[in-house]
Amino acid sequence: MGIILWIIFGALAGWIASIIMKTDASQGTIMDIIMGVIGAMVGGFLMSLIGQTGVTGFNLYSMVVAVIGAVVVIYVGRMMRNG
Repeated sequence: MGIILWIIFGALAGWIASIIMKTDASQGTIMDIIMGVIGAMVGGFLMSLIGQTGVTGFNLYSMVVAVIGAVVVIYVGRMMRNG
């Protein structure tokens, strides 16, 4: 059951990030899930750089961290694609 919750959490974080970055129409649900999960890892890493905790569970703070990370992942991906 835990993996299903993490996929839902990742999908929600990726979807929110795609709306923020205005890529919602160009990427599907699977990409939202991937961006959310990768974003949670990136967000956790970025938070550790500034001395904060990363994703701590299924809570609002973790969602914000995951969304921040997913936004960074989308931005970096956009920069790499545009060269």
